[in-house]
Amino acid sequence: MEIILLSDVEKVGLRGEVVSVADGYARNFLLPRRLAERATVGRVAEIRRRDEQRARQEARTEDQGREIADVLGKTVLRFEVKAGSTGALFGSVTPTDVADEIWRVRRIRIDRRKIDLAEPIKRIGRYDVAIEVFADVRVDVKTLVVPEGGELPPEDEPQEAEAPADGSGDAGEPSAETSEPGADDVTEDAPPPPDQ
Repeated sequence: MEIILLSDVEKVGLRGEVVSVADGYARNFLLPRRLAERATVGRVAEIRRRDEQRARQEARTEDQGREIADVLGKTVLRFEVKAGSTGALFGSVTPTDVADEIWRVRRIRIDRRKIDLAEPIKRIGRYDVAIEVFADVRVDVKTLVVPEGGELPPEDEPQEAEAPADGSGDAGEPSAETSEPGADDVTEDAPPPPDQ
């Protein structure tokens, strides 16, 4: 059955693609979950028109490609996503998300198929996403994936907080390593030793 994907589906295709899948897979999984719709002649023609418009908006010459690459090279994309305490995302950042964010931030159309992500981003962190703007014109776009309402730690600091290195603990108490064993260890509040 020919379908149009409404969202990225792993091992099937990306949003907006017209793909052929087994009838049962389409009827029982993709269509009920609204991950796809049936590919009618009108919808396929509409998608082709939209793809042609995008192709016209893409870089037509290498010089324009280099200008776009210069702009994208200075761009930092920021995705605020839901993430667990370990840094794993609830979902992922896909090439489609990257293309949409570039359009939102810079008003530059990039075909999601030209965004080189081996697999979707599934952890918070800093990433360099390679994009082929034009033939032989590639650029790395800095991408930050941060938890909602949170910030990434600076690059030179470790991800997890560590104990202070200067040994400053509670101000008035000596630490266990510096106290000397002896008679001073006995306090007046301590119970007397048991008689035997």
